[in-house]
Amino acid sequence: MFELHTASTPNGWKASVMLEELGIPYEVKPVDLAAGAQKTPAFLDLNPNGRIPVLVHDGFPVFESGAILVYLGEWSGQLLPTEPRSRSQVMQWLMFQMGGVGPMMGQANVFYRAMEEKIEPAISRYQNETRRLFEVLDRRLAEGDWLGDEYSIADIANWCWVRLHFWSGVAIEDLPNLSRWHEAMAARPACQRGIAVPEPLELPTDPEGVELVSKTSRAILTR
Repeated sequence: MFELHTASTPNGWKASVMLEELGIPYEVKPVDLAAGAQKTPAFLDLNPNGRIPVLVHDGFPVFESGAILVYLGEWSGQLLPTEPRSRSQVMQWLMFQMGGVGPMMGQANVFYRAMEEKIEPAISRYQNETRRLFEVLDRRLAEGDWLGDEYSIADIANWCWVRLHFWSGVAIEDLPNLSRWHEAMAARPACQRGIAVPEPLELPTDPEGVELVSKTSRAILTR
């Protein structure tokens, strides 16, 4: 029995897309981030860091979205190679997302979208670094369809953040390989289902529209 404690954020989608790709049943436990549900004692018993998502498998909790992807890949024998070099390649691009794409986009989101005071040097710093990371992905994807030898958890992890490039104010239209990959990911039925968990999220592309979804935007900034 799998339970997914989650919210509509990039890190939350990583877990739900993976579960949808595997086609295994799971129960969704929505977490109200705006209400601080992730800081309650009951949730902290599952994840002492107070962040979503958390996967509970037969009473065993797994926190950190990357760790959840690895756990499910190993449990299912899918989307995570076992051959050492192929596995290492996937893990490298997973770590690239965990240590680079997610944190840099999260900071771009904070300074570009959430803060009332627009600090231009901070906005430029994080948007430029996000763009640099996108260019790294684009160069890698010039070599093949996927980040690893085959479709894997590395693609899931990176796409769940890259798909919100507009929210960070960073374009990808002039990155042909990244754009092609993004479109291929978005067309996958499991990806479409996964990003609707626990509910669909629609965001404006115009930064002036941020107040229309202020609670939601603050919930997705760095998670």
